[in-house]
Amino acid sequence: MKRSFVISLLLISGLSCVEKNKTRAPSPADIPVSGLSGDRLAQIRCASCHSYVSPDKLPKGIWKNDVLPAMGHRMGIFKGAHQPDSIFGSAENAKIVKSANIFPEKPTISRVDWQKIVAFYTTNSTDTILPPKREHKIKMGLKHFAYKEIPIVHRPPLTSMVKIREKRKGLVFSDGKRGNNVLTFLDPDLNLERNLLFTNTPINFYEKKDTVYLTTVGKNIFPSDTPDGQMLKITESRQNKDQMIATPVLSHLQRPVCMAYGDLNNDSREDIVACEYGDLTGKLVWFENQGGNKYVERPLKTSPGAITAIIRDYNKDGLNDIFVLMAQGDEGVFYYENQGGGSFNEKRLLTFSPLNGSQYMELADFNSDGHLDILYVCGDNADKSPILKDYHGVYIFLNDGNTNFEQAYFYQLNGAYKAMARDYDLDGDLDIAAISFFPDYRDHPEESFVYLENKGDLTYEDFTFPEATKGRWIVMDAGDIDNDGDIDLALGSFVYFLAQGDTTGLSKKWLEESPSVILLENTKK
Repeated sequence: MKRSFVISLLLISGLSCVEKNKTRAPSPADIPVSGLSGDRLAQIRCASCHSYVSPDKLPKGIWKNDVLPAMGHRMGIFKGAHQPDSIFGSAENAKIVKSANIFPEKPTISRVDWQKIVAFYTTNSTDTILPPKREHKIKMGLKHFAYKEIPIVHRPPLTSMVKIREKRKGLVFSDGKRGNNVLTFLDPDLNLERNLLFTNTPINFYEKKDTVYLTTVGKNIFPSDTPDGQMLKITESRQNKDQMIATPVLSHLQRPVCMAYGDLNNDSREDIVACEYGDLTGKLVWFENQGGNKYVERPLKTSPGAITAIIRDYNKDGLNDIFVLMAQGDEGVFYYENQGGGSFNEKRLLTFSPLNGSQYMELADFNSDGHLDILYVCGDNADKSPILKDYHGVYIFLNDGNTNFEQAYFYQLNGAYKAMARDYDLDGDLDIAAISFFPDYRDHPEESFVYLENKGDLTYEDFTFPEATKGRWIVMDAGDIDNDGDIDLALGSFVYFLAQGDTTGLSKKWLEESPSVILLENTKK
């Protein structure tokens, strides 16, 4: 859908270090003991691939039973014969992962040094980390939104995409299971226009004039390295307007979760930036449009985890640049400055912990200084450390005008998945609507949706609505569905299984009663 596909679904690699050996992998006897401390070894080994994580960030049990074993596989501590099949997935997926040498057949670190790292984390971590406490209760009730359930429901709902159609008006959403995915088109009154069936899961919807560009994530919506994603061009049949024709334009995409469209080389053709998130492998690429549905692939980054891409002429030089949010270990925001001639210069703007579970970002001017700031969301908790984290939530990073960004606002939101900044109340400033896929369902289930009303000077008042727990919201879109001049919201629910240990009863309720999509209709106009 991570998360934005962005879904429990977007499992992060955890604390992993990939070391590709061009020569024969050494045996344990070939690797000398370093003489360094476990602390220093952890900083060197882990921080070479992502930001360093201190032992106090996770409880001892998670370090010992989940994260450290995963790290050990990445360092070849557990030989191929001892690696579980679950690491590799299907035969095709295994071939891709093995060829990338993600899990070396032989150790890349001495056993003694490895034990030092294990001892460092298990000795210096605590048994329990208490969940974050909310400073105040979220106010119940939305002043200018009316709750509506979309009458068309697929249960259990597996909504992978929801899109408010700005030009033609109405709503489109994708729901269904593997091999039977339904793309549903509704008019502005939420009446059914048509259903389209797909074997792969729709994840991204882009409409231009009378043509729809639909991206499917692949046959399996869950983490995978298999390149079976596609971008399809969907048009109405000239002979029968009730019939739609889907033409594959891009194929063999490696689990694409986001597509951005814009002219990147000033040839008046719309190019595409593809976030091929993958899982253990993946890439970020742009496709040069050569006309006639022909595209040439241009690589930008050969790493998994690209989850959001934005095309914008940031420096106002007449060339479109690219902003990208990376998840999956080495998390951060990257700026690709367009140099002309199809080349880009990469600059890292922000670095995040691999525990953040980065999910989404937007660009907007929050302090009216003429510079684009960053709205950042993190909260994917479907990884090896599924505990509530006090740093999950919604962030604003202000731009000093020289492409330097500094945190100026944070709203703690457990399991935050997406946030969209718009002037929802039409008072001239940016409010924020946010959803959570992993909220604190035991103590604060209402935080699955939060509306942050802008009170000025980067202060916000938080609200939710009584029906917020009716679904498990994984996707969201904002737009004027009824052409009345204000911004509405659509939320999609994804319920895959009955959660083990659920004492709230919500997961059972979702399976039986959750709508696929709800609409929060703005009543300001």
